[in-house]
Amino acid sequence: MNTPDPQPAGEQASPGGRYHEPDLRRMTRINLRPIASPMPLGFYSVAIASVMIASLQLGLFPPGAHRAIAMTILPAFVLQLVVAVFAFGARDVIAATLMACFSGMWLASSLVLALDSPSGTSVLGVLNLVFTLFAALMASLAKPKRALWLVLCTAVPRFAVSAAANLTGTPWVATVSGVLGLLLAAVALYAAFALMLEDMRGQEVLPIGRSGPAHHAVEGDLTVQLRNLERQAGVRRTL
Repeated sequence: MNTPDPQPAGEQASPGGRYHEPDLRRMTRINLRPIASPMPLGFYSVAIASVMIASLQLGLFPPGAHRAIAMTILPAFVLQLVVAVFAFGARDVIAATLMACFSGMWLASSLVLALDSPSGTSVLGVLNLVFTLFAALMASLAKPKRALWLVLCTAVPRFAVSAAANLTGTPWVATVSGVLGLLLAAVALYAAFALMLEDMRGQEVLPIGRSGPAHHAVEGDLTVQLRNLERQAGVRRTL
């Protein structure tokens, strides 16, 4: 005489005789790990490195200062890589991707300047051109994050003109690129300072202009913060 298989523990039988897993939502726990915002450090790194490169383009350093400049912008590579890692941990894919690519840019620029190869300027020109396209695409996504968007809107013309200066070797184009580099540094400094003040005082002090999801992320309650959390990367089964 055949006997039916025992029902597996924790499973329920459907009318058709098949078993399915019970609703596990009440048994699921998601642990959140708050971290400090890494973005002020990222923006300060952009500002400092931009000032050094801009000063080189404006002719503020004597000839032969390329290697010294390379050593001063190399720390920006490390700092922004750290920012990218923490931004990924904070589930901010836009900020993390931008900071990681900025980190790679500073590393490439410092190595090219340090080695001072004959074709290094042209190589940097192509790299700056590709980074311009990347920054423009990121700007199209980052508008609700107004501080990040403003930095990107300044970075796009700066890297575009820098690419033209590297590829053409025209002195006045390099001068314009240096001026735009100083402007990028000023915008990044403002964004970093505004975010630090906001973090220290728990409210917006200097205008940042967040909108949409970025505004709700700061002004919304915990229910808004955890909305659709189960569908986000690291929680769902696949990316």
